[in-house]
Amino acid sequence: MAIKKLVGQNLKRFREAAEMFQEVLAFECDLRRTYISGVERGIRNPTVVVLGRLAEPLGVEPWQLLAPEE
Repeated sequence: MAIKKLVGQNLKRFREAAEMFQEVLAFECDLRRTYISGVERGIRNPTVVVLGRLAEPLGVEPWQLLAPEE
């Protein structure tokens, strides 16, 4: 699986588990909702800094966004 797609699937899974809308996550990360959507769809390529910003409000470690689902 392409890494961008994997990151997107993990981000969406963790966001939904946290019962958080894309708009709320975007606000918490100081990003645009359209950027969050692009990452989740696998068309955006977030940097490691952005992965850290995305992981924090979700209560996960940044590496978990890169790991295949168990």
